[in-house]
Amino acid sequence: MTRFIGLTGSIGMGKSTTAAMFADAGVPVWDADAAVHRLYTKGGAAVGPIKAQFHDAVVDGAVSRDVLKHLIGADPSVLQTIEGIVHPLVAADRATFIADHPDQIVLFDIPLLFETGADHWIDHIVVVTAPEAVQRARVLDRGTMTAAQFDLILSKQMPDAEKRARADTIIDTQTMDGARAAVHDLIANLRGQHA
Repeated sequence: MTRFIGLTGSIGMGKSTTAAMFADAGVPVWDADAAVHRLYTKGGAAVGPIKAQFHDAVVDGAVSRDVLKHLIGADPSVLQTIEGIVHPLVAADRATFIADHPDQIVLFDIPLLFETGADHWIDHIVVVTAPEAVQRARVLDRGTMTAAQFDLILSKQMPDAEKRARADTIIDTQTMDGARAAVHDLIANLRGQHA
């Protein structure tokens, strides 16, 4: 029987780095953001349906996230239409991944795990965390957004404390060595239960 681990955490908490640690340890990883990226690229399954609804959102054969952001900014109801197209395609991508990895532990890297209800089909929820000052510094040091943009994103995400309260395992990512050790301990524990 396949065992589903769900990995989530707020922006800047080290989720992608932690997912890579699971992959390095031999755990197959399905990444929700990467799935959407595949659907949006040239030839992706979302390109045709999105073009049918929002012709200008497809540029050079691929869905433009910038155009989508602009459309959603002008009319928030556009988001619901896009989700109606993309969510079933993401679910199909995930189902293929599950079918390709029977009888093992697999990890689902899902930024909005709780918000999308994925916690209902996940067997074990892992939340990555770090102190607020570390989180802020990580995000702002990337140089890809302003403090105001970061605060806006945070305001739309479930608070870290609430995520931690709903987790089966919490991984502190202040140090990479500590996070890696926690990942290996969890995998060993789950494989022991899985055997």
